[in-house]
Order: sequence, then C-alpha cells, then structure tokens
Amino acid sequence: MIEYESLVNSNAAYMADLESAASRVIRGGWYVLGQEVGAFESEFAQYVGAKHCIGVANGLDALILTIEALDLPKGSEILVASNTYIATILAIVRAGHKPVLVEPDIETYNIDPANLMGAMTSKTRAICVTHLFGKSCRMDAIGEFASLHNLRLIEDCAQSHGAKLRGQMTGTFGDAGCFSFYPTKNLGAIGDAGAVVTNDDALADRLLYLRNYGSKQKYVNNYVGVNSRLDEIQAALLRVKLRHLDEMTQHKRAMAEIYFRDLPSWLNLPRRRDDEYDVFHIFGVRHARRDELRAWLLENGVKTEVHYPIPPHKQKAMQGTLSGDWPIADELHATELSLPISVGHTEIDIHAICGVLNKATLRFLQV
Repeated sequence: MIEYESLVNSNAAYMADLESAASRVIRGGWYVLGQEVGAFESEFAQYVGAKHCIGVANGLDALILTIEALDLPKGSEILVASNTYIATILAIVRAGHKPVLVEPDIETYNIDPANLMGAMTSKTRAICVTHLFGKSCRMDAIGEFASLHNLRLIEDCAQSHGAKLRGQMTGTFGDAGCFSFYPTKNLGAIGDAGAVVTNDDALADRLLYLRNYGSKQKYVNNYVGVNSRLDEIQAALLRVKLRHLDEMTQHKRAMAEIYFRDLPSWLNLPRRRDDEYDVFHIFGVRHARRDELRAWLLENGVKTEVHYPIPPHKQKAMQGTLSGDWPIADELHATELSLPISVGHTEIDIHAICGVLNKATLRFLQV
C-alpha cells in the first residue's frame, strides 16, 4: 500500500538532528521565547526575504493576529477565495470582519484577479489571498489591484513555503505573509507552529505585543493580546528542517515532473507557468468521477486525499456568514483528488501510482 503520507518516513532523514535539537532545548531549561525562537525568526526571515519574522503558536493565529494588527475598521469586508481552506475565513471572522468570497481560476485553484472588482464594495478594506497547493497566486495583478484601491494585502502562505512568482517568494508581496508549520507542510514542525513575516516595522512591533498577552515587558500590557507563542522546541526543530527545505522542495518538484510526464490525459492536471516556482505541497488533479476514482485507487493500493470535500459556503459553521452561489468552488471541491507527493515518497512510488492510473484508462476515460 502506498500511503498518502507517512510523517515518520518524511522525518526519517532528519531524525538524529531533530532529537539532538529537542534534547538541547530540554537540557537548556528555557522553554518559551528564548534563543531558539529568536534564531528561527531570524533564519526564516532571511530565507523568505523579509525584514521581520514573528513566531506564533499556529497558522490560524498568524492570520488572526495579522488581521487584528492591521487595525481595520470593525466589520470591514475582506476579499478571500471561495475555495480556500476554512482557516482563512475563520481568521477574518474571528478578527471581527466580514469575509467576501471571490471565485478562483479553475486551472490553478487560486483566487482569480479578474473577479476581484466584482466583489468590491465601499466597505472593502483588504484582500486575503491563499497560495493553495504550493502555487503562488498572481500577486503581480493582485498587488496592482490592491494598490489601486488602497486595500491592505494579507498572504496566507500555509501551503507555499518557498514558492515564488518571478523569483520573489510568497509572503513578501503584501503587508504580511502568514505561515503554518503544521506537520504535513513542506516545512513542518512536530506539532502546531506558525509565523508572520513582514517588512512593516510597526506591524511587526504590534504583533510582538499581541502574541504575548499584549506585552513585551513582563507585567506591562499595552494591548489586549493573546497567548500565541512559538515554543522553543518547535523552533529548534524547524531550524533543523529549514536547512533542508530547498532539497525537500527539489524532491517534490522531481516527483511532480514524473506526474506531469506520465499521468493519463483524462486527468485534469494543475496548470504551470514559466514565471511561477511551484513547491507542490499538494499535487491536486481533477476528475468528474473523483469519488469513484479514489475508491478504485484504494482498492489498487494507493491512498489519496481530498482538499477539500466541503466548500466553505456549505459548512454548517458558515451558515449566516457566507451566502450565494459559488459554482467554480463547488466544482473544485467535487472533483479535486490529491495524489501522494511527500518527501517520504520515492520515484518508484510515483511511477507505480502513474502505472495504476494508466491501467484505469478504459474505466475512467469516459466521463
């Protein structure tokens, strides 16, 4: 059986260094906001190409705190992709604002800049893009639109560690880039962790307060903050894996090349462009009979995932918050299938998956 992902396998190559890093922190006796967090923040900011990095507890908090730190008028409308993972939308709601859905480009899964104008109202104050599946949104067009309409621009980079557009890394186009280091991410911790990167000095300073009870000096609280701190052990573990992120990305890109070359033509493959450097956090294909195909693959020894089975506007939690018809999001959520593409997979695995799918041609060629 080819697993969709085994975190044990994905972390195996770095196990000795991970164990050494964890032991170093434990023996050091400083477990919150110490040297490891500071070092990771510096190293990750340098890697991304940003002036500041602020470590937080998880990716959702990175989004919530960033939106709060922007100090938008309460109830502001924030444009967001109709097919994003619900965390992006939850952050907008939790920060006291209104998410306004924008349909994506069906071939890239990312928010379509051509649809932004139709979603604008007099209450629109920001855009929160999500770089889905490891592909950068078209930040050239989106940034131009945001600048033209005086909108703040937030990047949800939970799936795009190291992804680039025209040589520039995601997270550095807008006011801030929000990262998750959930264990399955290309840069994954051994638990929850997150960070915000920004070139805005004032925004970075406020985030340092907000993540720590609104305080930078013990027992002195300047803001109504929260407890959302990247802990020392996770920071130490992330420092280990950050050193290998480029090689992990190259591995995943090599696996993707096999898919692009060998998968059957009856599958809809993700679109690539020369000026986009994709990191393939997820390799999402599409087929009208997705659920049948997924069951067939499982019967033939291949586990897959769906990202995501229920669109945000159809989630129970969003009733009363999101409304309207979103046909492109509906189609993506009904047809997307994620194939295995982790650091723990080998070329042999990917060739085997392509072989299984090619054997299914007669069965699935006809929709």
